[in-house]
Amino acid sequence: MNWTIRRAGWADAEALALIGAASFLATFAEVHTGVEIAQHCRSEHSVVAYERLLQAPADAWLVETTATAAPVGYALLGDADLPGCRNGDLELKRIYLLPGYHGTGAGAELMQRVLERARERGAKRLLLGVYSGNARALAYYRKHAFQKIADHRFFVGETGYDDVVLALQLE
Repeated sequence: MNWTIRRAGWADAEALALIGAASFLATFAEVHTGVEIAQHCRSEHSVVAYERLLQAPADAWLVETTATAAPVGYALLGDADLPGCRNGDLELKRIYLLPGYHGTGAGAELMQRVLERARERGAKRLLLGVYSGNARALAYYRKHAFQKIADHRFFVGETGYDDVVLALQLE
């Protein structure tokens, strides 16, 4: 294992923004135009955007390499704001891992920490939104027993994309 996971906080906003932008680009370079990706990353994966997310009632974890403490992944848990959400739901806002760290167990460990914290916070369900064309992510969430509860339109720039909202019953 060449990575560790720790709780992330306000001081980690820059690392989270870096991973968020890099992961978004790596995952969606063949889906979105370069202009759309750049615009999206400037707004949704800026340091200010992550500072805002961390101010809300949020929990975050950062994956770092053991040798250099370079950021390579993270997860962010917060209040649910998706179609189909109900009282008592929390949302996995983001779970990102750079491609070189897929299959190392870091993603499973991140998910475990998110689930433990969601239960500690008294969540009844954990929700997330995912691009309907992201087969790898959908398979990962199916493996963790998430089920579709709604459809959602996600915009990158002016272009809308079909997302699905998935939920995992925690109680």
